[in-house]
Amino acid sequence: MLLQPRLRHLIFCGFAAALLASCSTTRPPLLPEKLPEERRSVDELLQPLARRNSELKSLRSLANVYYSASDGKHNFQEIVLVRRPDRLRLETLYPLGVLMIVTASPDGLTGYATREGVFYRGQSSRENLWRFTQIPLSVDEAASLLMGLPPRITGEWRREGPSLVQDAGGGWKEALTFDQAQPLPIRWQLFNPSGQVELSAEFGDYTQSSAGPFPMRIALESPPQKRRVEIVYKEPEVNVDLAPALFVQKKPDNAREVALDSIGR
Repeated sequence: MLLQPRLRHLIFCGFAAALLASCSTTRPPLLPEKLPEERRSVDELLQPLARRNSELKSLRSLANVYYSASDGKHNFQEIVLVRRPDRLRLETLYPLGVLMIVTASPDGLTGYATREGVFYRGQSSRENLWRFTQIPLSVDEAASLLMGLPPRITGEWRREGPSLVQDAGGGWKEALTFDQAQPLPIRWQLFNPSGQVELSAEFGDYTQSSAGPFPMRIALESPPQKRRVEIVYKEPEVNVDLAPALFVQKKPDNAREVALDSIGR
């Protein structure tokens, strides 16, 4: 399909940028090169994380986004709205207005490319999120990452080196690394059965919010895709009231509709 490369470029730069860093200048690293062995107990780390997971409900923020991949480097601004567990609204801005609007809710996943006048619609599924972003996350997992939380907290975690790790099924493994001064997550990693990192998220520059510590910088990297995006929040509002209608788009009358299922991976 002729629209497919353009679709992936536009929506990846819009949607994945709010999830998945660098631009024309070098971004400072979020983590030190070497991390000490984790000596705290699993409960010492997971109990505070479970409390944060229950307390963080929603987010509204403007953000600067820094994107780097084989197709080049870009930086732009994004409006990020999250209502956990499964609602997202992401608006990619450019000097003349809004370039792309992506919404996801239990009612479906849509993307409106404003300059092209094309409205993409499909189910709110992992498959359709992959079509937009080329990353293996469901909408609820993406919503958690955008709020500085790992996609999964419950499970059979154990200490291993500088992190907590657990089996994710089928030979896959997850790892969680915490700040040494306080039990806040600073990195989540997903390893494939070969032991290679498929996806990682880093959380840094924590600041105090109405719901406790919140990371002002989140970077997500897909090493197999050679893609990295960092999002830097600007005055985030946490646990604000966000109406469900914000996460559902209606097709503009003059837009051409394309079914996401018709677009190959």
